Amino acid sequence: MVEQLLINDDDYYVPDANLLVTEDDTPVDNFASEKQQRLLVGSLYSALQNQTFLAAANVGIYYTDLQPPIVPDVFLSLDVQVPENWWEKQNRCYMVWRFGKPPEVVLEIVSNKEGDELGKKLQIYEHMRASYYIVYDPNQQLGEKILRVYELRGRRYFETLETWLEQVGLGITLWEGQFEGRRDTWLRWCYQDGNVLPTGDERAQQAEQRTQQAEQRTQQAEQRAQLLAERLRAMGVDPDTI
Repeated sequence: MVEQLLINDDDYYVPDANLLVTEDDTPVDNFASEKQQRLLVGSLYSALQNQTFLAAANVGIYYTDLQPPIVPDVFLSLDVQVPENWWEKQNRCYMVWRFGKPPEVVLEIVSNKEGDELGKKLQIYEHMRASYYIVYDPNQQLGEKILRVYELRGRRYFETLETWLEQVGLGITLWEGQFEGRRDTWLRWCYQDGNVLPTGDERAQQAEQRTQQAEQRTQQAEQRAQLLAERLRAMGVDPDTI
């Protein structure tokens, strides 16, 4: 696929982006996976508004000029941003040599037994040196485990039972609840205390609840003040003069 290389002023070889396939417009996802991907990406942008990062679903990652891109269901890369002109060919997907680093987290959602998530994909992400590789298998296509977490130690991945991703300051958890009208078990990011990162809708609901609670406290205070005033009047004391 990639035969031509460009050389910049520092004699550093950079693949010619015009020769790379940055998108092929092939729709392949199912409803459940698409919604799960949107939950994972959307909650990051909703909850981590003061941090610099790039998260995406179904965007290709070029980790070497000698191989086609790999397309994780979700990835998270800290301290990087999409360039301003994201329509330029070299900015349309994640090219490791342009961003200067691989993503910290890559995640695959297992829909069937054809994806080879525990074989070839694991080897590619390991070679890419992504800090964490997460395999979410809600229908247990690959075995009894619903969730597998691999951590890069040195040059190799090691499976771990730890769901707190220390290097990114986030955790993952299985959460039972409703997202966009669908009640199910969802994979979600969480803080170290176990609370999930809220979506935009959840943030709005929380804000509305806080407003309602504040209004209730105000009403209760007014009711107490009114009751006290009535008692004072019954005692012959004008509360307005106090």
